[in-house]
Amino acid sequence: MAVPKNNHTKSHRNRRRMHLFIKPTALSVCPKCKKALRPHTACLSCGFYKGMEVLDVFKKLTKKEQKAKQKEIKTAEKKGGKKDEMSMEKMSKK
Repeated sequence: MAVPKNNHTKSHRNRRRMHLFIKPTALSVCPKCKKALRPHTACLSCGFYKGMEVLDVFKKLTKKEQKAKQKEIKTAEKKGGKKDEMSMEKMSKK
């Protein structure tokens, strides 16, 4: 069985592992509905990507849910003047 010649101190061990950690995900804000989303992906709440609608969000919803979703999107568009930056702490609360 292999045995180490010298003890590795905690500081040497930890310095070796400096790059082994979980990095926070980069988030951007959807320009249409102002929800946080990952970069280079279509928004799952409104279906837009780079100003064009690429997903039909209302297709799978019932009529009642469609009306509620459309109302939610319109209110988000009206609030559009205020840009709320989402941080990791805010995202973890939701």
